[in-house]
Amino acid sequence: MTNHPTAMQTPPIVSPEEWDDAREHLLVKEKALSRARDALAAERRRMPWMAVNKDYVFEGPEGNLSLLDLFQGRRQLIVYHAFFQPGVGRWPEQACIGCSMVADQVAHPAHLNARDTSLAFVSRAPHPDIERLQARMGWEHIPWYSLTDDFDADFGVDEWHATNAFIRDGQRVFRTYSTTGGRGDEQMGNTWNYLDITALGRQESWEDSPRGYPQTPPYDWWVWHDTGETEPDRD
Repeated sequence: MTNHPTAMQTPPIVSPEEWDDAREHLLVKEKALSRARDALAAERRRMPWMAVNKDYVFEGPEGNLSLLDLFQGRRQLIVYHAFFQPGVGRWPEQACIGCSMVADQVAHPAHLNARDTSLAFVSRAPHPDIERLQARMGWEHIPWYSLTDDFDADFGVDEWHATNAFIRDGQRVFRTYSTTGGRGDEQMGNTWNYLDITALGRQESWEDSPRGYPQTPPYDWWVWHDTGETEPDRD
């Protein structure tokens, strides 16, 4: 058993009834926070779009790809710039420790894919080094590409890690959101938080979204990641 420092100021010890009262009091504030987060996500869905008119090239396992290719045919794309490159941390053995922690938390992309959204990591490292790192760290489920041009600088992520969200309309690509720095990226990895930064959101019927946005009932789109199947008989 771990011995705690005697100077630690712990909360009071209370009865079950008192604990329930304290929990209910805190729950009121937690629900208010959830409503505030939902309102903020609704504002994100109304952010203006910025056209991406420059052609970018990424290196993948099968050769060069465009930004449009990274969508993998889906309507939305989330791109995380991870620092894995010469001069950073324990190159070439390790990526940035913070970016590595983010990668450890990334849920299976099948759940984003079920909402017509793709995820991609990009780094300055050559792609053979990225594949080696993915295999050693167990990150093979994350599509990860090598940067070859000014994509990182153009989107403000050349000196810090960051997450950018994009949407496409046919062959046209638009930037819809970005978050940079530790506190912005620390909540990424969870499927719900990823969807909440996209232009279309979770695409569920309860959300406050602009007219005409795609929406379905909650739960109907949930999948088992190994088969992609839903549970259509769920009440």
